[in-house]
Amino acid sequence: RSRMKPFVDLRSDTVTRPSAAMRAAMAEAEVGDDVYGEDKTVNALQEEAAALMGFDAALFVPSGTMGNLIAVQLHAQRGTEVIVEANGHIYNYELASIAALAGVLPRVVRGARGFPDPAEVELLCRKKTYYHAPVTLLLLENTHNHAGGAVLPMERKNALIAAARAHGVPVHLDGARVHNAAVALALPPAEVVAGFDSVLFCLSKGLGAPIGSLLCGTSGFIEKARVARKRLGGGMRQVGVLAAAGRVALRDNLARLGQDHARARRLAEALVGIRGFRIDPAGVETNIVIAEVDPPEAVTGWLKYLREGGILAGTLGRGRIRFVTHLDVDDAGIDRAIAAFA
Repeated sequence: RSRMKPFVDLRSDTVTRPSAAMRAAMAEAEVGDDVYGEDKTVNALQEEAAALMGFDAALFVPSGTMGNLIAVQLHAQRGTEVIVEANGHIYNYELASIAALAGVLPRVVRGARGFPDPAEVELLCRKKTYYHAPVTLLLLENTHNHAGGAVLPMERKNALIAAARAHGVPVHLDGARVHNAAVALALPPAEVVAGFDSVLFCLSKGLGAPIGSLLCGTSGFIEKARVARKRLGGGMRQVGVLAAAGRVALRDNLARLGQDHARARRLAEALVGIRGFRIDPAGVETNIVIAEVDPPEAVTGWLKYLREGGILAGTLGRGRIRFVTHLDVDDAGIDRAIAAFA
């Protein structure tokens, strides 16, 4: 194995490794006790993230799952409903935390490419008779993982926020990959997330940091979020060594996300016509490529075959293979993946 080329790892953009610049920044980071608010590196990261996203404040959290849970706990009321899309990450991949820990019931709706119909949202948000649980939060995801990195169109975003706002319902964005959406839309991140009551984005996916996410909102919201984070065991001490990598991620890795998108499209185009695969390159908007496999049971065989050829991929539901491009996969890696299929 030591004489073989390393794997081209297309399982997820979470597998990225910190750059030399990140490692140097981590080693040299000025730190303090963040529970006391004394870690200057964390404070700087939070200020930079808030400014980038157009919010008053931001909070560094260990994971996107924790950040989303905190948002639900603060926005929604226990014993009420929150609207989630059927294939959304919060509903499918976060261990039912909003039910188990926030005490809310997901009101599941099906959307087009992961995005609900504003008219359905408006109907669900209307005040109901007392024996029906009211809706107290709308959850959206951009980009939408299960829909192949689909980007929430600005017009649809505005219509969804307006539908919820008409009934006093706040809206939280699971924007784990929202910077991919901003690059695809050729818009500043603050414009892409304008109108949301809170936004979560990850540093540890396409931005390449080893850990961490930022939860953004008003100053009052973030003050409460800090308390909720501590309650969940997320009070961290000299965490500037991690935040330093996040600062480098925001400095160095935002603009380059377009390279990942171009490589994903090239891979998708190369897979067209392969027997047993269904793929639509036109649907590849960002860095995720999903192939439908026929028959569905062949997924295991395909993954084994690709692994033997030095390519790692993942599954996303029955009969689906997911490939995710990221900064650790260059043009040569995409060439190797295409050659494995050929």
